[in-house]
Amino acid sequence: MDVFSRTFLPAAAEAGIATQTASRHMPVFRRCVGSGDAPILVTRCSRPNRSTPGGYLLLLTHRRLVVTRQTRVLHRLRLHLNTELRELSNVTWGPDPRLHCLELAATAIDGVRERFVIRTRHPKQVWQLDELLNHAFRTRVRIARERLVATIGDPAPTPVRPVAFRPATVR
Repeated sequence: MDVFSRTFLPAAAEAGIATQTASRHMPVFRRCVGSGDAPILVTRCSRPNRSTPGGYLLLLTHRRLVVTRQTRVLHRLRLHLNTELRELSNVTWGPDPRLHCLELAATAIDGVRERFVIRTRHPKQVWQLDELLNHAFRTRVRIARERLVATIGDPAPTPVRPVAFRPATVR
């Protein structure tokens, strides 16, 4: 049994998600997350100012953020968001302990701004979520690098030997 399988259902149970619901979403999450990636957070969430019916389930690991949506009538699962954390930009969240919720917003790699509201049962859980998101997004250094997949038409560069490794002439 891999790390994801061992840790997903206990994390969902800790969040108060029914085992049946978590088991239904697990195959979708499994396709998106590596077997060695443990969930940091599994929770229900909603989208503010959206009239689209259906519940969202958010999975946050050390490397990825995955959000699925379940339709109300037919209970079909749809993948809403699947991205690596380093590909997200302008990640913000605002805890509101009075309303027992936290709003998470991020811009995906395609430029779409995603917003989710996570509701909690107690104000203390809002601050726990705040600390968890702070650990996931701010304390882990992620270097934004331009990725070069391939260049077409450019000749391969000739390797330059450092001065220390040039052949010496022996007489």
